[in-house]
Amino acid sequence: MRPMLTTKAIAAGAAVLVATVLASAPGSAERLKNKVAVFAALDKVTARISKLEVPLDQTVQFGALKVTPHSCFTRPPTEAPKTTAFVQVQEIKLDGTEQPIFNGWMFAQSPGLHAVEHPVFDVWLTDCVGAPEVAASASGEQPNGEAPPKKKKRRAKRQ
Repeated sequence: MRPMLTTKAIAAGAAVLVATVLASAPGSAERLKNKVAVFAALDKVTARISKLEVPLDQTVQFGALKVTPHSCFTRPPTEAPKTTAFVQVQEIKLDGTEQPIFNGWMFAQSPGLHAVEHPVFDVWLTDCVGAPEVAASASGEQPNGEAPPKKKKRRAKRQ
């Protein structure tokens, strides 16, 4: 005959399991905001790969593509790498007009997932560099550890 588990034994086992999971879970990761996004760009006709270092909110032209990074985040060296950038890419057509072909996030650790694949050119994020500063965490905590300032509620005016 098998001994039956008591409610106290089950509760104690669950408490140990929860404590173990919480102790092993990483804290909120800091994001470091960088000033320069680094891309690799491939010209498929000449098989030339170029390194593009583009300051945020500035545009560089590679062939018929214009690449503009708007933000670039990394993590501290003590954490798992995660490099992301919000990028806009436009194609210059033969008549001189520009057509947006990419507007979104690129991930350096998954270049095939969110890269610009054009019939003649490919562009993907490789790194972020340039005097990183700590950005607010995903929980909204400020770099100095304080909570974000509370927004004032507006009251409706009585008439």
